[in-house]
Amino acid sequence: MNTTAIPGPRTAAALAARRRKTETALERVRQAIARLRREKAQVTVAAVARRADVSRTFLYDNAEARAAVATAMAQAGERRTQMLAEQDDEREATWRERALNAEEALKEAHGEILAQRTRIGELLGQIRDLEAEWTQEAVQRITTENTTLKQRVRQLTTDNRTLDERLKAARSNLRFQDRRIADLEARITDPPSTI
Repeated sequence: MNTTAIPGPRTAAALAARRRKTETALERVRQAIARLRREKAQVTVAAVARRADVSRTFLYDNAEARAAVATAMAQAGERRTQMLAEQDDEREATWRERALNAEEALKEAHGEILAQRTRIGELLGQIRDLEAEWTQEAVQRITTENTTLKQRVRQLTTDNRTLDERLKAARSNLRFQDRRIADLEARITDPPSTI
């Protein structure tokens, strides 16, 4: 006996509730995919399931949900490939620009080096000219004066350091004396009370 059963009212209501629940879940899946795209996040089954608050099993078992996730993942892969290609083009342009800048900087550096060498040559010539004018006695006298001045600078530095230490000590003593005077003044103005 082959009889087709006509669903009862309770069964029909249960089937309608299941369809509504499935449609609601599908709508959440679509919204989750849209949010992931807006946020430019990676579209994966786990991410969609987490965002849509559905199980991964639902995404694999429901044909419409599976198709939506697969389509989103394929589009994300295409966008990623396109983005990588654009980044490669940008990097290549950046490297090309850097290479041109480096060549220009190298030319400028060579020009600067040549100018510096020329200037150094001129200055060395001037030094030789000046050295020729100095006698051995003048060089000896200047060297002695230079040594004497260096010793004087060392002595003045030592004296300055000593005076600085004395000044710090005097300031410390003055602060102590000020506190002591303030304490004594306070004692004078407030005589101890007798009991």
